[in-house]
Amino acid sequence: MGGKKLSRHKEAKPMQVPLLDLKAQYATIREEVQKVINEVCDAQQFVLGPMVKQLEQEVAAYSRARYGVGVSSGTDALLISLMEAGIGPGDRVITTPYTFFATAGVISRLGAQPVFVDIRPDSYNIDPEQLQSCIQKMSADGNGPKAVIPVHLYGQCADMDPILKTAREHGVCVIEDAAQAIGAQYHDKRAGSMGDMGCFSFFPTKNLGGFGDGGMVVTNDSKTAERLASLRTHGAQPKYYHRLIGGNFRLDALQAAVLLVKLRHLDDWSQSRQENAKYYNELFSKSGLTGEVVLPEVQAGNCHIYNQYILRVPNRDELRNYLTQQGVSTEIYYPLPLHLQECFKDLGYQSGDFPESERASRETLALPIYPELTQAQQEFVVEKIDEGIRNMKEKNC
Repeated sequence: MGGKKLSRHKEAKPMQVPLLDLKAQYATIREEVQKVINEVCDAQQFVLGPMVKQLEQEVAAYSRARYGVGVSSGTDALLISLMEAGIGPGDRVITTPYTFFATAGVISRLGAQPVFVDIRPDSYNIDPEQLQSCIQKMSADGNGPKAVIPVHLYGQCADMDPILKTAREHGVCVIEDAAQAIGAQYHDKRAGSMGDMGCFSFFPTKNLGGFGDGGMVVTNDSKTAERLASLRTHGAQPKYYHRLIGGNFRLDALQAAVLLVKLRHLDDWSQSRQENAKYYNELFSKSGLTGEVVLPEVQAGNCHIYNQYILRVPNRDELRNYLTQQGVSTEIYYPLPLHLQECFKDLGYQSGDFPESERASRETLALPIYPELTQAQQEFVVEKIDEGIRNMKEKNC
């Protein structure tokens, strides 16, 4: 392989490196969390209420948006945003095929049609030039899109300036899927604050994760925030009077209480993730592996918060199997792009329609990147990747 060899780890018990260790995080905040949980239990107000209101204010301020509306999950944040945008049967909504299923699933749930645009290979986010061409073509055909959902994948913002410019020129609503990107920055703006609405997930594996499901929509428009708040409670405003048909998308007070504690630590955790990413980059360089794997690329003007640390690797599945055998947990986000999912076959897409999304699905591998990850664990991960790649090369000689 060449380059500097990493030190071998000789331990009585083989090292195990999980993809994520929430127990390690909880150990550092246990007393804070137990205190606020007790406060909610003593108050006996479990749905919405002052804890949720406080979280809405603090997440909105953290995201540099004016308003926040807490909801039941990141999926429901996307769904309620589309409902607020008036998306319904026959409407078309553009997004990327390389994302978690919910991004497109919520479009179909409202009877609308997902329209896919390929990603850029360097950021894994939607390609603004292809998006512009798609919107222009659809508008010229007389059936332009009603909304676009750019995804800030893996903790890095999409290239929002050209996306917003194209959308504004054609009167298209922009809903940011920032489920993996709370705190990420695009120039001087934060994820979620740039479009008409921004959607966050508080699923436990996220950088800001609760003790169950939860989500939030942020916006800079007061009327939008009012309607979102109504839609999350069956469209009632006031109670028992319904001008809109909404749903039950309320956020629990227990989740809000836990998230308020965690929000105070989020910047430190994000910094630790960034430091871990930097150390990974150094280790891969020292090991002579940069010619074998493609490291994450941070786009100019972006602040990446590394919800995931993503490699492109040759023979990805074979390498992953080897790492699993050696005690290193990894994950594949995402093994089958959305345009090839069986439930979307009626859309008429074929293999080869979105080559960059398909290539990313074949090549990408997520490594452990959580804040409590030690340097020794990172060294072990890179050492095993080095071994795995060398073994595969020897087999193919």
